[in-house]
Amino acid sequence: MNAPVAHAAALPLRLVGVGKEYRLYDSPRARLKALLTGRALPRSHWALQDVSLELARGQCLGVVGHNGAGKSTLLKLICGTLQPSQGRVERSGRVTAILELGAGFHPDFTGRQNLYFGGSLIGISHPQMAELEASVLAFAEIGEAIDRPVKTYSSGMVVRLAFALVTALEPDLLIIDEALAVGDQHFQKKCIERIQSFRDHGCTILFCSHSPYHVRHLCDVALWLDHGRMMEFGSTEAVLGAYEKHSRLLGGERAETAAAPLPYERGPDSALILSCDIADLGDGDPPTLHSPDLVATITVRGKGAERPNIGFMIEQERGVGITSLATHEEDAAPTEVEPGVWRSTLTFPDLPLHSGDYVISVFLFDETGLVTYDLWFQFKVIRIVSPTLMPGLVRLPHRWS
Repeated sequence: MNAPVAHAAALPLRLVGVGKEYRLYDSPRARLKALLTGRALPRSHWALQDVSLELARGQCLGVVGHNGAGKSTLLKLICGTLQPSQGRVERSGRVTAILELGAGFHPDFTGRQNLYFGGSLIGISHPQMAELEASVLAFAEIGEAIDRPVKTYSSGMVVRLAFALVTALEPDLLIIDEALAVGDQHFQKKCIERIQSFRDHGCTILFCSHSPYHVRHLCDVALWLDHGRMMEFGSTEAVLGAYEKHSRLLGGERAETAAAPLPYERGPDSALILSCDIADLGDGDPPTLHSPDLVATITVRGKGAERPNIGFMIEQERGVGITSLATHEEDAAPTEVEPGVWRSTLTFPDLPLHSGDYVISVFLFDETGLVTYDLWFQFKVIRIVSPTLMPGLVRLPHRWS
């Protein structure tokens, strides 16, 4: 069940039989009675049970699971903000957590004062912060606002400053909860590049996310938690395959690769999807595809001189994924049709889908494929009428003999 790792002496993170129990009382009165007399019996709730894993230097672990699975509890135990009820957590080296950015800032302090105050909370001494201050401010890019009270900042400015602070020193273990980056598209890309740089230098990363896409692209191994228990731990694709199958069987929560709001602020120069035109569609509701081929022409506005990437997804109307494709996965770069405007035409010859309604989504990525600049999630439903009368979903390549 466990993925192979290096010898324990070199491990930046090791969990042995870790569990976290909460004792729940029916009312505040029952809690008080228990404190005074010891006779009120609490109910026991285990948010996490018997979690054991090891991560080697440079490994990236993706943690997946539905809401309430125990992901946040696991991260807090590893950070040290919670203590385990059983088992032990062994960490080595500097640990940095990107969790609730800016939560520790004092609203009446200036940004500069909060750097020193917040830095002291994460182990950065005053002299060390003085040396780091210029580089932190350069990364945060909030200008003269650094000497204004934080309560006058926008939420974007707060998280810019907080991200620059918590990543000012390269960690041995980096913990990321959900958001990969913050701020506008430009700052989001800077954050991704800094995290990638940490990883390239051997930093071990623990990445908790509802995005299977990012887990697949970032992580060597994955952990699936369900109701506080380890369901699978091992190679990323094997774990995500089991987790996604479980989600489909539940018929409820789906993989939120694109459904969640984009975690950045839009500006007038933001990269955008401009259009997605599908050839030979009728006028019905939903429109019927009249051609045996599905031809989609996608036009986007990029960011500066960067060459963007385009993704395309087809799902069955009930949410069963059919296919997901992206230009960066197939070395199929978009073409620049005018300065800053790029286009790709995707053709599925003799589309092998059986009759039914299908949902289209389009994605706009940066040049690395990690930053999602824009998405049109489930923006169009099309109807396919197949000549075959046989049941099923797709016509697979085959031969009879």
